[in-house]
Amino acid sequence: MTPLDVALAGLALLVAAALLASFSAPRLTAAVSALAGLTVLGAGVAVLVGAPTSALALPWLPGGPAEALRLDPLAAFFLVPIGLIGALGPIYGLGYWRRADHPGSERPVRAGYAVLTASLVLVALARDGAAFLLAWEGMALSGFLLILAEHGRPEVRSAGLIYLIATHVSTLALWWFFARVQAATGVFGFAPLPAGDPATLGTVLVGLVGFGLKAGFIPLHVWLPGAHAAAPTHVSALLSGVVLKVGVYGVLRATTLAPDLPVGVGGLVLVLGAVAAVLGVALALAQHDLKRLLAYHSIENIGIILLGLGLALVGRSTGHPTWVALGLAGALLHVWNHAIFKSLLFFGAGAAIHAAGTRLIDRLGGLAHRQPVTAFAFLVGAVAISGLPPLNGFASELLVYLGLFDAAQHGAPAVALAAPALALTGALALACFVKVYGVVFLGAPRTPEAAAAHPAPPSMRAPMLALVA
Repeated sequence: MTPLDVALAGLALLVAAALLASFSAPRLTAAVSALAGLTVLGAGVAVLVGAPTSALALPWLPGGPAEALRLDPLAAFFLVPIGLIGALGPIYGLGYWRRADHPGSERPVRAGYAVLTASLVLVALARDGAAFLLAWEGMALSGFLLILAEHGRPEVRSAGLIYLIATHVSTLALWWFFARVQAATGVFGFAPLPAGDPATLGTVLVGLVGFGLKAGFIPLHVWLPGAHAAAPTHVSALLSGVVLKVGVYGVLRATTLAPDLPVGVGGLVLVLGAVAAVLGVALALAQHDLKRLLAYHSIENIGIILLGLGLALVGRSTGHPTWVALGLAGALLHVWNHAIFKSLLFFGAGAAIHAAGTRLIDRLGGLAHRQPVTAFAFLVGAVAISGLPPLNGFASELLVYLGLFDAAQHGAPAVALAAPALALTGALALACFVKVYGVVFLGAPRTPEAAAAHPAPPSMRAPMLALVA
């Protein structure tokens, strides 16, 4: 059995979990979803440690490549966070989104979570444009329905509508991207673009818009804060920790199709990254809603990933392999790191919200005495997202710093200007999470609801501790 067969087995289990969700079997659904996620995770790890890549042809797809699905190392890299958060989220949801509290939406949320995870797996595996767009649309629509879990609230409906518009603009841009690739190569899918073709730059830029909308690049981020705040918290963890990353995955695929991108493309990605990192954390500092605050930190961390990717693109265009290695390693490692610590932070925030009944930071307080495990887990996530040693956020940001410093030493001061932006981002992130942790978990409760908060149930604590580890 090849790793692709294992990933497809995980996909079948996710379909089974979505069907099981229509019955009164929340624990069985969570168990099947968790097994599916671990199966997908195992397939990705197998390729990353040396198992051969494998492909599957789907001849009924019109105009696509012979290999419609392929599990290569880049796809495997992104299957790891998809499988990990896809496995932990349904377990967390057993305690967070119970039928007693949400009788009308508990089953649809369980089913939608499995469908969204399955769509993410297909997005990573698809090489044919038609298969990719079908999976992309499945991801878009299942995400939309999950965001509308509490559709009785006007702000939730508004957030869902904005998300739906943004995600379909993204789909249209990607259809245009694949059409341009087909015009240049004859293949409607991810096919290498010809060198020296003046249309290549335009094709890549269209891809950047389509994938950048999903990744939440500034100024394409308008859907992100509202959607992440409106969705159930374990869904927010999947949206922030994983769904945004498939936008980054698409940017990597699109830029590697072009053999001779001008240096300006890497410079543009560097500028977008610096703007997203600084503005994301600055906007987070101004938030009073705990989930919106975490959503803006997602924009910040996408900016950090873009800084690494932009450095790698500049290095490729100018013949500096060290910049490529350090930039790409930092960007990819931060994809994993952000998926882990941001999901942990959303899980911790969800435990606080579930116990106190409010997302407003100023109405919490003193939760460390009532939820010690949650407080510890949130603290670990806060240290990691602030880029402090010895945790994982520091490791990936250090690689990007080293690449930027190397650029400064080799006559590229414009590239090195991204380093102060990254430093400012880290300082502001630390200030933000010192404030958040102090207000939410330390001191005295500010409301009777916070004073009466109860510890999170084991089904919520176990996923948090797994991510802490």
